[in-house]
Amino acid sequence: MSINNHSVSPSKVVRGENAWIKSIDLVTQLCKRPLLIGKSSSTKAIRTSFKKDLLLRGIQSFSFELKHDCCELDIKNACLISKSNNCDAIIAAGGGKVLDAGKLIADLLGINCITIPLSASTCAGWTALSNIYTPDGKFIKDVTLKNCPNLLIFDHTIVRTAPPRTLASGIADAVAKWYESSLTSSTSQDGFVQQAVQMARVLRDQLFLNGHKAFLNPLSNSWEIVAEGCALTAGIIGGLGGARCRTAAAHPIHNGLTQLEYTNKPLHGELVGFGLLIQLHLEEKNSNSQLPKQAKSQLIDFFSQLNLPISLESICLKNTTSDELQKACKFACSDNSDIHQLPFLINEKELYNAIQNFQSLSTSYK
Repeated sequence: MSINNHSVSPSKVVRGENAWIKSIDLVTQLCKRPLLIGKSSSTKAIRTSFKKDLLLRGIQSFSFELKHDCCELDIKNACLISKSNNCDAIIAAGGGKVLDAGKLIADLLGINCITIPLSASTCAGWTALSNIYTPDGKFIKDVTLKNCPNLLIFDHTIVRTAPPRTLASGIADAVAKWYESSLTSSTSQDGFVQQAVQMARVLRDQLFLNGHKAFLNPLSNSWEIVAEGCALTAGIIGGLGGARCRTAAAHPIHNGLTQLEYTNKPLHGELVGFGLLIQLHLEEKNSNSQLPKQAKSQLIDFFSQLNLPISLESICLKNTTSDELQKACKFACSDNSDIHQLPFLINEKELYNAIQNFQSLSTSYK
């Protein structure tokens, strides 16, 4: 067996009601002068309350507001501010791109990292991976980090206040773990990978069973199962299974679609979910099995309950010309893309035709 280096999980995870307050002693053990980073104006009050709580414990924190999605310009500026203030840790509080930025900054500076997801939209608070984007939100690449965060705080009280749309996005991103990992890794002889694939199957079943209830009622037990499944369990799957277990076509299609412009910018999981439907459509065309067709129909019904995109129209592209879609397909099918982990050959023309064909079918689904 070849040597594999796994960053499976954060050093410590605190989850539940009021987890932030109950974790402050752990935070004080990790840092005395942290840089607190965030982005959204809607969550600024939460970050301000964190600063006050830390100050009461004698911890002086410094703030940095990201101007863009996790991009190299913001990363560079944050590193400069952190160094000039002798910061000894990064506390990243926000959505997936904020968490990715925080992890990467801490990794570059060699200091501790604390992630505080403010929604359940991705598992970025867990993983040793950061996605890099251009300042206007186009995916560039992912970067493997040395370690998972030192501390992850998943405060139910805070995350419950996030818009339901973020939970739906997280569900789409998390459910994709099964459909991607089972396609690329089902024949793996690596025990870790086999276990990760089966965890992805259990997570999918939990999301199908509880997802709609959680979406409708953030005070339900279903919400706790789903929110932690999206933000935490999905991260375990990626950590155990490794890079090959993470993606097939859904995420590369997401990466391609980020190259385009939108009238209303979709969330990460919304594009991944749409990419997953295209992946199943591709499987259907390249397989004698009826399973991809059945899974696609099931997912369309499920995504519709969560107000998730199931057509090109619903992802709100500013321009749906063939040139634009071909641009996305070309990026998704670039030589180093994970889309080539599919068990059949794929090129940009075939992907373009699949999207166009699926688009015509989605009208009948609607």
